[in-house]
Amino acid sequence: MSAIDDLPPLRQVIADHGLSARKSLGQNFLLDLNLTAKIARQAGDLSECDVLEIGPGPGGLTRGLLSEGARKVLAIEKDTRCIPALSEIAVAYPGRLEVINGDALEIDPLSHLTPPIRIAANLPYNVGTELLVRWLTPKEWPPFWQSLTLMFQREVAERIVAQPGSKAYGRLAILAQWRAEAKIVLSLPPGAFTPPPKVNSAVVHLKSLEKPRFEAEAATLSRVVAAAFNQRRKMLRASLKGVAPDIEDRLLAAGIKPTERAEQVSLEEFCALARQVDAI
Repeated sequence: MSAIDDLPPLRQVIADHGLSARKSLGQNFLLDLNLTAKIARQAGDLSECDVLEIGPGPGGLTRGLLSEGARKVLAIEKDTRCIPALSEIAVAYPGRLEVINGDALEIDPLSHLTPPIRIAANLPYNVGTELLVRWLTPKEWPPFWQSLTLMFQREVAERIVAQPGSKAYGRLAILAQWRAEAKIVLSLPPGAFTPPPKVNSAVVHLKSLEKPRFEAEAATLSRVVAAAFNQRRKMLRASLKGVAPDIEDRLLAAGIKPTERAEQVSLEEFCALARQVDAI
């Protein structure tokens, strides 16, 4: 018996259902149910929330979320082998777990969820960043989610919370911190997973803000930031010359030296520059 519910330990579930992790699906399973419950607690009080989980695998985090009181969990799983194991969890938690077999990049979950909604997932490494960018760049803000509690490779987690002047600082930090509070809340060694990945992992918690920290058009900010960091070793007057013909004047108007490089520019300064670009 596990520590959090009456279902079998995850090692037994994996053995019973032949669920060896597949590298092609970016799978690394967390087997310690006390640890998955700890991750679930990082998402806050879930008793009045629906939770979207991507890539539940054999259901370790799923069980953590349910045992911690989630009103409902919608689990989207691409690997058909995992569906029977997840169905057993659904029986143990009647009416609180819905499982969809499919690709999270192609499924609109909103018709299956009732606000308030939070997202919690040990994201498959091969789609984690793409999903995060999608959640951070919806057409309208505030987004459908209140918070994101997500497992990433430690390197990706550090890019999300990075500050200007660091090597990790880049587009992902700007996207995350412009409209959300982002912090690393848990670190995990490779040995916490089966099979152990070659890198450390970390859980990042992002809480959506009602409005962006600084005024800017999302599309313009994204374009400016992408151009700046695509050539991060160049001075901004060179890396951004395709953004506006008089980019040096606009950099100066935004309070940025044209000789600065992207990693030296703060979020507030990038937003100021985006406003100057839109003033053309």
